[in-house]
Amino acid sequence: MDNEEKELDFNLELVMQQLHEASTQDDPAGNTGEIADILSNLEDAPEETPFADADSDIAAQASQLFSEAAEDVPAAPADFDTTGPLPDLSQAFQAQADAEASEPAAEAPEEPPLQPEPTVRMDAPPQEPEAPDESADAIRLAHNDRLRELKRKIVAGPEKRYYTLSEQGVGKLQVAIILNVIILLLCGLGVFLDAKGMIPASRNKLMVYSQVLGMMVSGLLGIGLILDGLDDLIHLHYSLNTTLTVTFVACMADAWFSLDEQRVPFCSAFVLQMVVALLARYYSRSTEMMQLDTMRKASSLTSLVKEPQYYAKRTGILRGQGDVEDFMDTYSSPSAPARVQQVYAFVALLACIGIAALTWMLHGPSMAMKIFSTSLLVSAPAGYFLALVRPAALLEKRLHMVGAVICGWQGVKKLCGKAVVPLREKDLFPRGSTKLNGIKFYSDRPSAEVVSYTASLIFEAGGGLVPLMRNLLNGRGGTQYPVDAFRDYGQGSIGGEIEGESVLIGSSEFLQSMGVDIPQGTMVNQALYVAIDGVLCAVIAISYAKMRSASAGIVSLCGCRKLRTVLLAGDFMMTDSLIREKFSIRTKRLIFPSAEERAELSARQPDPEADVLALVTRDDLISSAYAITGAMSLRRSCIVGSIIGILGGITGLVIMLALSYLGSTELLTPARVLLYQLAWMIPSFLATEWTRVV
Repeated sequence: MDNEEKELDFNLELVMQQLHEASTQDDPAGNTGEIADILSNLEDAPEETPFADADSDIAAQASQLFSEAAEDVPAAPADFDTTGPLPDLSQAFQAQADAEASEPAAEAPEEPPLQPEPTVRMDAPPQEPEAPDESADAIRLAHNDRLRELKRKIVAGPEKRYYTLSEQGVGKLQVAIILNVIILLLCGLGVFLDAKGMIPASRNKLMVYSQVLGMMVSGLLGIGLILDGLDDLIHLHYSLNTTLTVTFVACMADAWFSLDEQRVPFCSAFVLQMVVALLARYYSRSTEMMQLDTMRKASSLTSLVKEPQYYAKRTGILRGQGDVEDFMDTYSSPSAPARVQQVYAFVALLACIGIAALTWMLHGPSMAMKIFSTSLLVSAPAGYFLALVRPAALLEKRLHMVGAVICGWQGVKKLCGKAVVPLREKDLFPRGSTKLNGIKFYSDRPSAEVVSYTASLIFEAGGGLVPLMRNLLNGRGGTQYPVDAFRDYGQGSIGGEIEGESVLIGSSEFLQSMGVDIPQGTMVNQALYVAIDGVLCAVIAISYAKMRSASAGIVSLCGCRKLRTVLLAGDFMMTDSLIREKFSIRTKRLIFPSAEERAELSARQPDPEADVLALVTRDDLISSAYAITGAMSLRRSCIVGSIIGILGGITGLVIMLALSYLGSTELLTPARVLLYQLAWMIPSFLATEWTRVV
């Protein structure tokens, strides 16, 4: 019995030791420390005390941990004797390990290497974990918070409004425009046939009925505009749609008199006005939908604001942080030309009423109604309906392609005028457009030393060549040295002293002017010539790729007379000749400030309280450039178009006043009124084309 108890104690100790090793490898939950504590308690107990007579708490804990760890132990074979003494499990574990090692490597899952647990003294105080670096996480969380806030505002503002307009769509407007054009062609054909005397007298009544029917169908197709005009009139808000509504009523009343007089009414001119008014509504809705679509797809917003006294007492157009409200609060506000249009339409209506009243007193109600309807038609030329909306639609079509929107007429007005636009290196040559094409060495100096000197001097100069030279330095195994007596010679040339040796970098002409001998056959376009102690050591070929977005942006800015471009690029290679050669532009409007001025201008930030004039959703130069030059073109087009429309209306009112006073209506034929409308449409239409080229 004693032998059996001793054998049991020995085997139990061996089993617990093996379980301790197995738990260290397979128990990630951290039970190793608990098993170790229980084993230490068991070792402190007397040797003659059997396992059954051990402390009950320790036995219970050991049994529980034994059962948990046994789940990971391989199953015992069928002939395993559970009644006798516990066998030595080391052979079983060794067999299991040999079996796992003999399996193919492809079938065995890869496990991370086990890391040794740190040794902790029990008598030492607990060590606090090191605080992780939270700067990167804080920046990332702040960026994510800004994106979530931006998306929330976009969904609540532009996206909601966009889907509302999408439900209305422009399909019905397009169908109405097409049908009205057909009606206009039919009515116009009848009017010109009547003017040529090709309509027999027996068909005059049919001609009158067909004209009135065409006008009624046109009014039905444009019932939305007529109802809008009535709504404006009820709310004491006059517009061109109100004039259109009054004209429709006047032309219908004149058609009643024309049936008795057997004359053709002025229905064709009204149909032309309805076509143009529907086209204006189509342009207005398309512009708003494109603006909202640009905003709802934005992942970041950059604002354009004006900074007074930025450079040489000129206002600067700077880029800052934008917000959704900067656009939603301003894009639908009426413009100054729109308010002028409303005032003119109301004054023209009063003038038409006065001319009609004079005609009534002099020549009776029939002629008064004829004069009144004709005065309304000529006082608002058809081209005036498009003078403001068509230029905005043409411009927004281009801005939508580059991800830019203008914040209402306030942005249009304030973006105009003389200003300077600062440009950085990434604007002209974005990331990835500058590449290293190769390097050739000409002296006996070690290539690593030449690269080290060159890179160190370029690091001191800064600019877009720094990443390229850093990669070259790491690839050659060079070392960065401190630079003394650094000097920027201008025109793409720099110099300094490194390790007591003079280093010059620039063009071949610059090195020759500094007394460096340049061998024949080393002429390379866009290259860095490196000379150390007056000896040519290397020629590094640099490639500046011409990006279409940057090219279009710089061409647009340099083509505007009121704008000057200030180049704040830190790359010493950004010279007048390089930009002129690369972008094929005249650089007389480019300003190359000194290094001190560049540093000062680069550090200036826009005023956060300044009015946001435009928003761009991309980092391309073309987005900002088109917003600036487009605003100038839009303002000029709207002003000229308004002047042409008002001039045409005033001319028509003067003619109607003269005819009313003389009582001569022979010149008031439907064909002449229609031609008058078409004649004034031509200059108005041409004025709207200015925004096609920005």
